[in-house]
Amino acid sequence: MNADKLSFQLDPQVADLGVQVETFVMTGVSNRKDDPRFTEYRNECISKLLGTLTKESIRESSILAGFRQVHTSIGVSNKKNVAAPEALLGILLQLGRLPQTNLLVDIYNLVSVQSQLSLGAHDIEKVAGNISLRMTNGSEHFVPLGTEEAKLVREGEYGYVDDANDMLCRLEVRQCDKTKLSIDSKECFFIVQGNPNTPYELVHSTVERLISLLQEYCGGTARILSNS
Repeated sequence: MNADKLSFQLDPQVADLGVQVETFVMTGVSNRKDDPRFTEYRNECISKLLGTLTKESIRESSILAGFRQVHTSIGVSNKKNVAAPEALLGILLQLGRLPQTNLLVDIYNLVSVQSQLSLGAHDIEKVAGNISLRMTNGSEHFVPLGTEEAKLVREGEYGYVDDANDMLCRLEVRQCDKTKLSIDSKECFFIVQGNPNTPYELVHSTVERLISLLQEYCGGTARILSNS
């Protein structure tokens, strides 16, 4: 897919659930395994987070509760389907650190635990056509990240789907393997997603902060996409 032509559409049915989302494209980025400056910055941020992070603070967060509420409203089990920011915070609390993948992924994971919003990214070169966040009908093709076997998609959920009917991300729980970011990724589609408990101003300010960090450590040019 040509990054200059990529568009995003938000299904009104998903918006009616209270899902808040903003997406953008980054072109000309320089990804790599890590960066000493970012490592130092991330460690400082994580140290501050760990100063106040507890099981109770995760459980009682109104932002994280918003993801659970949306899941419950469409009949999705929260025990089996933990929103990505809550899962990352659980890992951080347990291990005292975040997983390290590559610089682009590590940057958005840090911003995710700081904001408690769901962040994700996809390699545009591997995306077929445009992307929509819509309700699922059960026909979508989904191969979860790190696996090779397709999993059944349940009708009546929501997810990010490209024009090939490949699901790029199920709910805000699991990304696909097809469009994962690699060291060679140059053009990326980024997602910042909230819920009924997150004002749009928080979503937008998180987008601005994410873009700023990406450009500081990976360069590139950002283009914010409309939701239609």
